[in-house]
Amino acid sequence: MPARTKDRTWTVGELASELGVTTRTLRHYEAEGLLRPERVGQNRVYSARDRARLRLVLRGRRFGMTLAECREIVDMYDGAASSERRQLEILLARLGDIAEDLRARQAALRRTLGEVAEVADQCRSRLTDLTNR
Repeated sequence: MPARTKDRTWTVGELASELGVTTRTLRHYEAEGLLRPERVGQNRVYSARDRARLRLVLRGRRFGMTLAECREIVDMYDGAASSERRQLEILLARLGDIAEDLRARQAALRRTLGEVAEVADQCRSRLTDLTNR
């Protein structure tokens, strides 16, 4: 019978492969104090807690968060229930900032795509003029 996720452990290679990162990335996040794997001899063994923390960090990075911001979110994962309200307020505020930034980038991309289409139309028109000479 397979081990439940909370009881399961992963090697560096297994966890890196499962979450689509390099083993170097795992070592970097460990050096930054974001992960704390156990040692079995010379090998690192990652727990379900480490896996959950890594998933939070990777999500934060995809959202454009700095490692310091990711650390704050990850530390919330380990926080006491009494501070959960404040932690959620901090996270919601940061997510609002991220969403606003993404909307601004999306608008800039729309403008740029419009300019690309306009220049492409001008090129096609000029090619037609040159062909009809």
